Amino acid sequence: MKASRIAAAGAVAASAVLAVSAPAFAHVSVQPEGEAAKGGYAVVDFKVPNERDDASTNKVEVNFPTDHPLASVMPQPLDGWSVKVTKSKLAKPLTMHGEKISEAVTKVTWTATGKGIEPGFFQKFPLSVGALPEDTEELVFKAIQTYDNKDVVRWIEPQKEGQEEPENPAPVLTLSDASTDGHHGSSGTAKDASDTSTAAPASSSSTAASSSDSSDTTARVLGVVGIVVGVAGVAYGVLAGRRRTEA
Repeated sequence: MKASRIAAAGAVAASAVLAVSAPAFAHVSVQPEGEAAKGGYAVVDFKVPNERDDASTNKVEVNFPTDHPLASVMPQPLDGWSVKVTKSKLAKPLTMHGEKISEAVTKVTWTATGKGIEPGFFQKFPLSVGALPEDTEELVFKAIQTYDNKDVVRWIEPQKEGQEEPENPAPVLTLSDASTDGHHGSSGTAKDASDTSTAAPASSSSTAASSSDSSDTTARVLGVVGIVVGVAGVAYGVLAGRRRTEA
C-alpha cells in the first residue's frame, strides 16, 4: 500500500510540474530568420500558438514600436490569411539612406479566411522589416490575439528587469550588433511595405505544437519530471529496505 501511495504521489508531482510549465509554450513570440542586425534588414517570424481547446485563432494584430519606427515592413503572402499593413505619419521624420521618411508602419493585421489556428497548433507570420534601429538592443511589439469565440488575449506586458515574467508578455526582438564588414543583416534591400508581388507564398497549414523552438523548454520540463520520479524511486527503495529488515 505504501509503495503504491509513493508511486501515485510521484505521478501527481510530475503532472503538477507539467501543468506549471505548460504556459511557457503558449506565449506569442518573435524570432529572426538568421540574424536581426542593427541598421540592417531582417525576416522575422511572429509565432502564435492556440491556447484554447474549444476555439480557433482567427485574427492576429501586431503593433509596432513608435519610439523606434520601421519604414519598411513587407508581409509574406500566407494561404488562409488576409493581411493589412497600417501606416501612420511620424511626429519626427526619419532620414534613411539619404531619403526623408515621414511615415512608418504602426500595425500589421492578419485575418483568417479559412479555419485559422486550430487547437493544438501554432502559426508563424513572417515579415521582412527594416531598417532596424542602431540605438537600442531590442524592439518590443504588442500583439493582440482574437479567437472565434470572441476571446481576446493581449500580449502587451513588458518584461521588467529583475522581476518574474508577466502573464501576457509582449514579443521582444533582440537585435545583434552590425557585422564588422559593414553589412547590416542578410535579407537584402528595402522595399515598400505595400509591394508583395515578388514574395513567395507560405504554407497555409498551422504547424503542430511540437516544433524545435520549444525543445529547450521541453528538456527542462523533462529534467524536472525526472528529478521528481527519481525522488519517488528512492523513497520506494527505502521503504522496501525497511520492510525486508522488519521481516
